[in-house]
Amino acid sequence: MDERTLAPVKPGTGMIVAVKRLKLDSFRVHREWVAVVNYLGQLSHPNLVKLIGYCWEDEERLLVFEYMPRGSLEHHLFRRGSHFQPLPWNLRMKVALEAARGLGFLHGDQAKVIYRDFKTSNILLDSEYNAKLSDFGLAKDGPSGYTGYIPTILGTTYMGIHGYAAPEYIATGHLTAKCDVYSYGVVLLELLSGQRALDKNRPPGQHMLVEWARPYITNKQRVFRFLDSQLGSQYCLPAAQKTAALALQCLSMDPRCRPGMDQVVTLLEGLQDTKSALKSGK
Repeated sequence: MDERTLAPVKPGTGMIVAVKRLKLDSFRVHREWVAVVNYLGQLSHPNLVKLIGYCWEDEERLLVFEYMPRGSLEHHLFRRGSHFQPLPWNLRMKVALEAARGLGFLHGDQAKVIYRDFKTSNILLDSEYNAKLSDFGLAKDGPSGYTGYIPTILGTTYMGIHGYAAPEYIATGHLTAKCDVYSYGVVLLELLSGQRALDKNRPPGQHMLVEWARPYITNKQRVFRFLDSQLGSQYCLPAAQKTAALALQCLSMDPRCRPGMDQVVTLLEGLQDTKSALKSGK
């Protein structure tokens, strides 16, 4: 598309875009399409995917986004094969920080949005591996703190993904920004371990990543046993231990004990500074 007029142009020129065509088989799909248009049509941040346009014509529901050539974090973390290079430690930490900034913006006073669908498949990467949050179909307006909540109808299926959803949301339907923080903690574990949040092909007792991880991340001397073996010696062990401790905080069973995303960003920025200092020999 032409960047200025948004008119179609010849292949190889203009701006590349991604078009998502929704299968309109239920009112829920239309509602999620409306949510994406409403949120991404109003919110702008370097770590949110940019919505360029949309179409609602007869039964068609289209969304036009900036193109993210590196695809999803899920693709990079979990693909296997000799011709695939594992995502390096420094890029994992870069993605963790930038995704935290995006989520922190959503929770802040300007947006006050509960994302409700934070997972690796919704974190997209551009050509420079800059991370951006996508797919706002489940997002809700809400308070930025844990004190308020959005009730769901008890007895119905909660909206979210098993393995990522906070326990209090599953149990009670109470939705707060701290539910997003829990999901962030799960993604942090995935970045550390290279393992999926839920995988029934793993041995018994290891299906849920959070439960499998707890004995390792609660003891800093055991953290290295949990880290992705594909990382080799790329990481700084103290930084990995601090990242695991942060994940543990985010995964607290008591939502009041979980940090805010602004605190998460500050801690991760400190780890980035530590890494830079180590590289420069300071």
